[in-house]
Amino acid sequence: MAERSPRVGVGAIVVRDDAILLVQRDRPPYAGEWAIPGGGVQWGETLAVAAEREILEETGVVIRAGEVLYTFELLERDAQGEPLYHYVVLDVAGEYLGGEPDAGDDARAAGWVPFEALGTLPVNATTLHCLQALFPGRFRPER
Repeated sequence: MAERSPRVGVGAIVVRDDAILLVQRDRPPYAGEWAIPGGGVQWGETLAVAAEREILEETGVVIRAGEVLYTFELLERDAQGEPLYHYVVLDVAGEYLGGEPDAGDDARAAGWVPFEALGTLPVNATTLHCLQALFPGRFRPER
């Protein structure tokens, strides 16, 4: 059997005024939930180039990617214990340069979500954990 490896993903944490750029995922894993936008790193791409490309494709927003702020691993298994998804994701700082959010690629919706509204949306648990770690006290999720 051929050896398989986790896929590397990159997201960007982009804050403008008192809101964060989020997308509502359209496909599994976590379809319907709001999350930090991003996607897969392609062969030969740096994390910065991948983040800038993915944010543009998924939201229409232009950013300049910065340092890695948060990392996590997603490993979801089927009923037999076989991996369905295995991603290692690095979320980078994203400096907003221009554009207005418009869902593209695999996003159902995209927008600037005010920090105080995060507790009222179905936000992905990993995204909530990330934002609580990076912006302590900025919002209080209701769930």
